[in-house]
Amino acid sequence: MARLPAVFFGHGSPTVALETSETTQCWAKLADDIGKPKAILVISAHWLTRGVAVTAMERPPTLHDFGRSLPAPLFDIDYPAPGDPALAVRVRDLLAPTPVHLDRSEWGLDHGAWSVLRKAYPEADVPVVQLSMDATRPPAWHNEIGRRLAPLRDENVLIVGSGNVVHNLGVMSWEGRNASPYDWAVRFNAAIRAAIEAANPEAVIDYAALGRDAQMAVANPDHFWPLLYVLGARARGEPVRFITEHFEYRSLSMMGVVVGRTGTAT
Repeated sequence: MARLPAVFFGHGSPTVALETSETTQCWAKLADDIGKPKAILVISAHWLTRGVAVTAMERPPTLHDFGRSLPAPLFDIDYPAPGDPALAVRVRDLLAPTPVHLDRSEWGLDHGAWSVLRKAYPEADVPVVQLSMDATRPPAWHNEIGRRLAPLRDENVLIVGSGNVVHNLGVMSWEGRNASPYDWAVRFNAAIRAAIEAANPEAVIDYAALGRDAQMAVANPDHFWPLLYVLGARARGEPVRFITEHFEYRSLSMMGVVVGRTGTAT
């Protein structure tokens, strides 16, 4: 069986789930190129825990984990993908000796997962498991967890990270979705892109070395960390390509990263 790619999606606002756009069409095209995997493991910016947990229920609920200020139709969305308890156990075993809690009731699929998967795999017929991120750990730790998950790619499991390389809600410009991004946002995004192209994960892990640009671009690390998991799962010498390379609201990078070759699921 050929190795599946690993993908980081810049997911942006939850309202993307209600849209048909160049971004959502790109996600659908990518999923078509990859094919239908056996299962999907998602690391979302929106599940932060102390310690590590993985969803292990047969039917994960669709979580509407955002405020009521967003459009009402978002709260009607259901993404009824099945879970995969056996995959949850496999993830726990791969991450040993790091303790992993098998979550059978507390979480589900948050909008970092379903807003993307609803467009990529709209039939919701691929089992989905979510892995939480330990908020107490440094960037290198998250990258190492991604490295330990890499064998799943040879088991027909699609590893997905969902967040944003640049994510600063505090300075977003709500008046213009397509307004020119801030200079610091462009510089930081370009530096991270260049490090990925150069197969220099250390520079991505040490993103704080970029100084004020990093402080502004990664106001909180939760949306940046999922990228580290995907890069951790990258094999030496593997190609990468970039998708949806644009900004929204001046301070959200929608850039996605595809590690490995597509067209490999069976």
